[in-house]
Amino acid sequence: MAKSTVAKTAKAPHATAPASAIKLRPLGDRVVLRPTPGDEMTKSGILIPDTVKERPQEGEVLAVGPGKTLDDGTREAMDVAVGDKVLYAKYAGTEFKLGGEDLLIVGAKDILAVVEH
Repeated sequence: MAKSTVAKTAKAPHATAPASAIKLRPLGDRVVLRPTPGDEMTKSGILIPDTVKERPQEGEVLAVGPGKTLDDGTREAMDVAVGDKVLYAKYAGTEFKLGGEDLLIVGAKDILAVVEH
């Protein structure tokens, strides 16, 4: 009887945790972003299909790498920090899915600005 209780309460090895629970450590001068969702409808109420939606160019920084290694072996400081809202180049980075969440990893050179309120 104890075996069946353990089997019911044990986590499945293939279960995925939400991206916020998974720790990512980008390498070099890379940054992991959560893109801000784009508009689903126009102002007049017309639904925009995924095939013609513009890719978002704003996102929230989730993880930051240690910085680029310079020729003398030191690290270049990163200009962004976790939690920053940033604007990035339109076709920058690599999209991936982690824990059911769509994320983007970009190089520091593809981040254009930090949005300050």
